[in-house]
Amino acid sequence: MGDQYRGVIFDIDGTLVDSNDAHARAWVRAFADAGFEVSFGQVRPLIGMGGDQLVPRLTGIGKGHPTYEQLSEGWKRHFQHDELAQVQPQPGARALLQALQERGLKLIAGTSADEALVDGLLDIAQVRDLLTRRTTASDVEASKPEPDIVQAAVGKLGLKPVEVLMVGDTPFDIESARKAGVDAVALRCGGDDRFEGAVAVYDSPQDWLDRLADSPLA
Repeated sequence: MGDQYRGVIFDIDGTLVDSNDAHARAWVRAFADAGFEVSFGQVRPLIGMGGDQLVPRLTGIGKGHPTYEQLSEGWKRHFQHDELAQVQPQPGARALLQALQERGLKLIAGTSADEALVDGLLDIAQVRDLLTRRTTASDVEASKPEPDIVQAAVGKLGLKPVEVLMVGDTPFDIESARKAGVDAVALRCGGDDRFEGAVAVYDSPQDWLDRLADSPLA
């Protein structure tokens, strides 16, 4: 099975860094700033999809509306100023990527995060030098769970969908990969367990690394 894969797309938030709760808190503050009463419990299950998906689900306000732009900028500001300094890498993130590179696999980041946040998150994960290619929400029309980010990442890798594995931590990663014809590995370290359709599930990057010999890449 492992012989078919030549590239791996990595989600960042929740997968390589422990940032999902931080994003949810930043969104709650952004909604409050704009006069919306939205709780942490409403936002948290939606973390993993981009703002272009999350905001309409919670408010009915779509991309292009002035209030959407206010909410998006507020989330980004609160995350960068209030949360980013406390975000930690997931265990084994760098070691896993190094092991995959040593196997000759092409790596790319495929994230619903805004381009402005990506370098800081990759620095926290200590993998910026290993994930030099990326596709972000800023590059595509629609973020996860739509397939655009995964499709763009597959294209940048120069591979076929069946040759690529997506690694994520939310059901939106699994869904976007499925829609793009890409297999997905799920990690529980982002705090989710809704992983129907994943070809394998691990606790963290370290857990996958420890069991790499028995994984879909074996």
